[in-house]
Amino acid sequence: MLSEEFAWRGRSVRWGRAGSGPPVVFCHGTPWSSELWRPVAEALAPHFTVYLWDMPGYGESSKHPEHRVSLDVQGELFGDLLTFWGLRSPHVVAHDYGGAVALRGHLLHGSACASLALVDVVALRPWGSDFFRLVRDHAEVFAALPPAVHEGALRAYVSGASHRGLTPSALDALIRPWLDAAGQAAFYRQIAEADEVYTDQVEPLYPAIDVPVLVVWGREDAWIPIARAHRLHELIPGARLTVIEQAGHLIQLDQPEAVTAALTHWLLGRNDAEAPHPT
Repeated sequence: MLSEEFAWRGRSVRWGRAGSGPPVVFCHGTPWSSELWRPVAEALAPHFTVYLWDMPGYGESSKHPEHRVSLDVQGELFGDLLTFWGLRSPHVVAHDYGGAVALRGHLLHGSACASLALVDVVALRPWGSDFFRLVRDHAEVFAALPPAVHEGALRAYVSGASHRGLTPSALDALIRPWLDAAGQAAFYRQIAEADEVYTDQVEPLYPAIDVPVLVVWGREDAWIPIARAHRLHELIPGARLTVIEQAGHLIQLDQPEAVTAALTHWLLGRNDAEAPHPT
């Protein structure tokens, strides 16, 4: 689906668009890509124009070692990408790291949105699994791992994001971008650049968010526990909270029907509320 390209400060950002209607932009997290959102986007395409994109350093976008991929860079890029698309106030659906990207874009870079759906997002410290924090502190050591050892560690790490367990094909698809030499280096580089200062900078601004917000969380999320969902829900005025049972951090794979239903209900409700009423 990512047939288009946006050039930004030497980076190549792959993106795609489908459907018709009000715009909905999906933001993926780490170590994922927009592929995780594709089935949900396809389900929404009959009602909305859906946009998928891969952040630089992920998926089909460029992974040049000299380019920073930290949250401050991604948040600024997100604002410029919305301008490039000509979207003045889209609905935004974000997962994991993508939550911090969307929040920074909205709160620091003036990226207006019609609504925010924050799905198991990176937004409040502490964030990241134990393995994530270990790698962040020793990224150069992990980047030098033999490929077979790297693959084993990667499989175990990604598997831990699911509560229900991943099928072999799903696991293979999730780790595939990180297996070759460029992917292995990019995988540890993006973790090395992770810093909670980037969410600390926007956390004080959450009470000032004045657009409709839906917080969605897997009750069994082992990477970002459910307590973070309740805290985020309390910080954002008027936010709604939906907790999905039997789902971990990879909520899109653990409970795809429930996630799709929750987002469809939320976005169609927002669309109906914004539609002009007949006189």
